Amino acid sequence: MPVVFEFPRTDFAGRLFIGWTPIRGTARLTDSNDPFERREIILRNAGWQGRLWFADSYADEGASELRLTLPGDGSPVEFWMAGELMMASERYGDAIIEAVDANDFSPLGTQSLMIRVRKDANTMTAFERDRFLSTLGILNGRGFGRFTEIRDMHQNYSNGEAHGNSAFLPWHRAFILDLERELQAIDAEVTLPYWRFDAPAPNVFTRDFMGVNDDVGIVQFNPGHPLENWVTDSQLGILRRMVFDPNNAPSGPISEFETLALGGFGNTYRDFIGLEGNPHGSAHVSFRGFLANIGSAARDPLFFMLHANVDRLWAKWQWLHARHDRARQAAYTPPFFGRVGHNLDDSMWPWNGATFPPRPTLAPGGALAASQVTDLPGPQPTVAQMMDYANVRGGEDLPSGGTLGFWYDDVPYQHEAEDGELLG
Repeated sequence: MPVVFEFPRTDFAGRLFIGWTPIRGTARLTDSNDPFERREIILRNAGWQGRLWFADSYADEGASELRLTLPGDGSPVEFWMAGELMMASERYGDAIIEAVDANDFSPLGTQSLMIRVRKDANTMTAFERDRFLSTLGILNGRGFGRFTEIRDMHQNYSNGEAHGNSAFLPWHRAFILDLERELQAIDAEVTLPYWRFDAPAPNVFTRDFMGVNDDVGIVQFNPGHPLENWVTDSQLGILRRMVFDPNNAPSGPISEFETLALGGFGNTYRDFIGLEGNPHGSAHVSFRGFLANIGSAARDPLFFMLHANVDRLWAKWQWLHARHDRARQAAYTPPFFGRVGHNLDDSMWPWNGATFPPRPTLAPGGALAASQVTDLPGPQPTVAQMMDYANVRGGEDLPSGGTLGFWYDDVPYQHEAEDGELLG
């Protein structure tokens, strides 16, 4: 094809994964050496699932098509693009950029990609569900896989690092990101789904997905299910008993509207962090078994879907109130007594390897898992690095896009100005 595309960051197989944050690309001609030639092209969508928007400058919205003029000497021409909200991919290659001649619409070049975002577990397709479960089962490895080290990060001895203080949300954002990146090292197309605990999720609590409990509270799956031989702490099976009807939402957690509304937890972080009790804590104790206790909660894979929803609520609150700037007290409030691990520039345990008081005496798991689509936040994340996860304040073309490499299907990307207002 006479038009080729180039992007600042692809994975080892040359695959391009994006989300809602705009990234810069270039298009150039390869079939001409005439510096005086100019060819008008149109960039447009050619995929059947994931949908893109395009712009000629850094923006937070654009159009489904973009006209470019390419010089005949092969010089690259810049454009910007991002996934269209609520139009994410199901699998790699269902989103496609196509370049066509602006006069006769003849095809000149294509680029396959994936708009990879975290989705509602109750509405994801069977294909997405089964790939997620398969990678989760591999990660567990019947108790001998990498999951054991991840589970060991969330124990009673880590309580002071992860709970009851300002970094509850940043710490858990890093924790579930670590798990998701380990899953993506197995299957790059997988993301961590979220369980909306304020809405019915009949498709989640089935033998095909997260299982159903038997009379003694041991989760049961269909034969051959990837989690059928789940092992944690040398115990076979997942201990979980629901105290609500799986066709309804749990009665304890407050709704998303109550969590996000101004009359609920307000528009300052000091108030919003109150969600640790309800809905977060109430969602945990909607079950008996592993999930009901800090020391055992992460033994249940549902824990990570629960916390993906908690993180999504924080992400949506950040978007609603423009709360990504570390310099604004309303966006993050350090602890009253300066507890290490909860201040903005503190590195977080266990990824920093710290084992001196008041940190725990061991640090399982090692550095935060790397990503092939972003360099951030690095192997030893700080509290502040977890705040602007989608680079709404970046305003620059960073090689990685300046993001942490995850997005939620219903949380928009929108630029945030210096004064903390949303633009666009």
